[in-house]
Amino acid sequence: MKPEFNEDHTPLAYLITFRCYGTWLHGDDRGSVDRHHNSYGAPLIAPNGRWLQHSQSLLKQQPVKLSETQRLLVKAAIGHTCERRGWGLFSVNVRTNHVHVVVAAACGPSRVLNGLKSNATRELREAGNWRRAHSPWADGGSKRYLWTEDEIQNAIDYVELDQGDKLPILNDLF
Repeated sequence: MKPEFNEDHTPLAYLITFRCYGTWLHGDDRGSVDRHHNSYGAPLIAPNGRWLQHSQSLLKQQPVKLSETQRLLVKAAIGHTCERRGWGLFSVNVRTNHVHVVVAAACGPSRVLNGLKSNATRELREAGNWRRAHSPWADGGSKRYLWTEDEIQNAIDYVELDQGDKLPILNDLF
């Protein structure tokens, strides 16, 4: 019988999600999260047209939508990062406006998130596919702890099956 919880109080993996810059702002119809509305089960911030306009006025660059080539590069960069750092990559899905990764790492999720984003940006720049001064990524990201094998499988299913239709080219890269 599988344990309900990893008894050494160490997560088995993380579900890391990060968005492209400017693609989900406070005030958006989908709701949003800030530092005051960021605990498990907390309600999202309600849509607010004025707040959305204000958020849009603060953008330093146009919102980022990844091309197929950029998505391929980001997916490869995530694989390279996990391989170099000895992290176990369970699943990755690079969408046009966000990225989901299920990864096991012997470090905290902030280090994983920062490593994935910075190396993806570096590889985009080195390939000549990111020339803007600012990062392609929104600040922060979501870092969910996965404590059991069932939670890992549920996260993998979410990343691979619940993101809408498969996007072209990327299905069999890893």
